[in-house]
Parts: sequence; C-alpha cells; structure tokens
Amino acid sequence: MLIRRLSLTKFLTTFLHYQNHHVHLLTTTTLTHPQLSNCIASFPVNSTHLLQVCTILYQQQNSPESRLYSRLSSCGFNLTHEFFLQVCNNFPLSWRPVYLFFQYTQKARPPLTHNSITFNKMVDIIGKSRNIDLFWEVLQEMGQCHLVNDKTFKIALKTLAEVRELKKMVNFFHVMNDYGCEYSLDRLNKVAEILCQSKLVLEAKHLVLKLKEWVKPNEVTYGWLIKGFCDVGDLIEASKVWNLMVDEGFEPGFDVVDKMIETFLKINKYDEAMKIFQTLRVKRTDDLGLSTYRIVINWMCKRGKISQAYVVFAEMLKRGIEADNLTLSSIIFGLLARGRVNETFKVFKGIEKPDINLYHGLIRGFLRLRRAREATQVFREMINKGCEPTMHTYIMLLQGHLGKRGRKGTDPLVNFDTIFVGGLVKAGKSLEATKYVERVMNRGAEVPRFDYNRFLHYYSNEEGVVMFKEVGKKLREVGLFDLADIFERYGEKMATRERRRNRAIEA
Repeated sequence: MLIRRLSLTKFLTTFLHYQNHHVHLLTTTTLTHPQLSNCIASFPVNSTHLLQVCTILYQQQNSPESRLYSRLSSCGFNLTHEFFLQVCNNFPLSWRPVYLFFQYTQKARPPLTHNSITFNKMVDIIGKSRNIDLFWEVLQEMGQCHLVNDKTFKIALKTLAEVRELKKMVNFFHVMNDYGCEYSLDRLNKVAEILCQSKLVLEAKHLVLKLKEWVKPNEVTYGWLIKGFCDVGDLIEASKVWNLMVDEGFEPGFDVVDKMIETFLKINKYDEAMKIFQTLRVKRTDDLGLSTYRIVINWMCKRGKISQAYVVFAEMLKRGIEADNLTLSSIIFGLLARGRVNETFKVFKGIEKPDINLYHGLIRGFLRLRRAREATQVFREMINKGCEPTMHTYIMLLQGHLGKRGRKGTDPLVNFDTIFVGGLVKAGKSLEATKYVERVMNRGAEVPRFDYNRFLHYYSNEEGVVMFKEVGKKLREVGLFDLADIFERYGEKMATRERRRNRAIEA
C-alpha cells in the first residue's frame, strides 16, 4: 500500500507540474465575460494543495462522505473556481472524484458558488465517463440554476447522440425551455454543426425533424445536414435533405453545392455532379463562383479530361472570374500528365506570382510521367525562387524516386515498412536503419510499400539531422544526386521543430 501511494504521489506531482504551467493559463485566459470575472482566482493555485486534494479524492473516492470531507477540510486549501477547474483537469475521464469534490464545494465553509464554466467542465467529464443518469441529473440542476449556455447544449447533445439517447436529445430542448432557456434556431444550428462535424449526422437529422414544430429549420440547418451526410458518404440521405430543403423554399448555399459536387465526383458519379453544375450554370449563373469551377476543373484534370477542363476554364474567365493558383495548378498538372510539356511551361511562365501550389502541380505532373529527375529539378528551382517546400513536397518526391507501391526486390527482406515502422525505428536503432538504406540504394532494389510520412516523422529529431546528412553523402557517392539533395535539404530545414520554425521565419 505504501508503494502504491508513493507511485501515485510521484505521478500526480509530475502531472500537476505540467498543469501549473499550462492548464492554469488555459483556464484563466478564457474567462473574459464580465459576469464571470469572479472565476479568475486572485492568487495562483497552490500546487502542493492541489496535489493533496487530488490524492485524497483518488484514494478516498469510495470512502464514507464524512471521512472524505474531513480529509479535504484538513488540507486548508483556498477553494476557488480556478482550483476546481484544475482538479477537474486531473480527472478528465473519471466522474466520481470530480462529482464528489463538486458536492464538497457546496457544503464547504464558505461554499463555492458554481457558474456555467465550472458546471460545463464537470458535465463534460461525467458525459465522457458515460454515467448518463448522473449526466442528465446535473444538466437539470444547471437548468434550474439558469446556468445553461450554448456550450452546455453542445456538450449535452453530442454526449447523448454518441450513446444514441435520441429521446433525451429532443427532451433536452423541451426541459431547458421550461427552465427559461427558450427554443432558439441559432442554438439548434450550432448543435447541428457540432453533431455533423462529429459524424453524428443521423442523430442530428432526428433532432431537427423532431423539433420542427417548435424550431423551424432554415437553409443553414439543412446545409449542415447535407454536408454531414456527404462526409459519411451517404448521398441518398443527402439528396433527400436537399429535396426537402428545396421543397420548403430554401436555396442551398454554395458551400453546400460545392460539397455535393465534390462528393459525387469522389465516388465517380460524374453525371450526377455535372447535372448540379449545369443547373447552376442555367439558374444561378450570377452566383456561380470560383470555388465551384475549381472543384470541377480539378477533377477533370485528374481524370485526363483536359479538353473539357479547358472549356470550363474558358467559361470561367469569360464570366470575369479570375483564376487563382490552385485552379491553375490543376490545369498545369492536367497538361503535364498528358505529356504536353511545352504547353505546360507556357502556362506556367505566364503566371506573375507562382506559389507552392503551382510548383506542386509541376512536381505531380512529372511524377505521373515517371520523370522523377525533372520533378527534382522543379524542387531545386522552387527553392532558388524563395518558395520553401513543405512536408508534402518531400513525401511526393520520395514516392517518385523510391516507388509508392513498387514490387519487392530479389531479397525478401527489402521491405521498408517492416524495417522502419515495425522494427528499427521503434527500437531506436537509427544507425542500423541508416545502414540498411545505404545497402538497399547500392543494390538498386525497388522499395515496396512504405509510409514516408511516418518515416520522416520518426526521424524529425537531432539524430535525424545527422542521419540525413550522412545518407546524403553516401547517396552522392553512388551517383544518386537527386535523392541526396532531397534528404540533405530535409535535414537542413525540416528535421526538427526548431528548424521548421526558423524556416517559416526566413520565408
């Protein structure tokens, strides 16, 4: 028992040291509302008292109430809202210690008068621990105290949706209305947004339709539902909501239209996407903007439909919509992927201020043609022009040189995924991993499936800086200058967080 208590104390001491430097700043700097100014503690939280209280709550959470309260009272801590919030932060998924401390704060002398922030914090923890009965009870207590706000609605509805308590979701609006928190379309839209972004769109639709008699949805509400169904890939339900929205006299916003077109294209339903696009061309020509054109042009270029992309692009320019670099990047990629190199560079040279999107279009195009050397030359040129590569740039180039889904070599051990991700890197044997890279390159074996993103992430440290430099030298010795430039540049500018930060400042 003594060993257990000592280890617990050591853990809490370490954790609270972090909390003192980070959580305190978070909880105090967000309390800016004038009515909540009393939440900000006059003095910083005493970390020793916080450690004592958290230790008692953990060890005595199943003890009788009188014993727990006696132990807490003997600590002599300064009970403030900030102190309560930090206790909650130390038990993010455990409702019992937090709720016991909440009950204690109401009986302490003097008691702590809770507000929306402290209640919301506790309710969130109870919800995450899935104690739905207590969760519902505390929500009603908040309603009685008139402390429910928009954040409470988001926490409550998201938690209830995750456990499929559909009746309680609807009933929550009714109960809060009885407590003076009246039905609000704006609040319903905020709830629909958080549910749809959390892939709980079926629950969001149920809530919206069941509340329709009391809160009439508008185009914003339906828009979130449509985008939510698109995100989960259910275009049948998205189309039903779309039709319901139109029948009620609402016009879909272009963010919704773009989402529908983009989703149809992703699942290769080109005809359906173009029907929507054609409808916009006929009925909402004046409203049709760059974002919709960009989606259609980008998809056409990826599919090699460069002639059709040019027609849409010309129509966009004719309507006075100026192309941005993202759209031009798609055109460049489409042309280059079809082998029209001269035409590609003619377009590229006509752009006044090329950015990384355009360079990425060139790199992707050359890699599609399996011309990794030219792609690397573009990489060098963008650096010379002062355009700093990103992680995505390096991943594309490595995939182009080393292969994305290449065959295994003659040696069955040539499998970078096993060597790096499953073996040497996890074991911390970076030197052995580096030697293996050199050996594979010298034999000219083609690298099979490999997670380059994870590889670069694992070597983003000071050891990686040395490794990339050494590998670059070895690659030059065997004549692989393009790969050497890529690895060395990554080591110079991207291998550590400090180097990436300095790179951003220099840019």
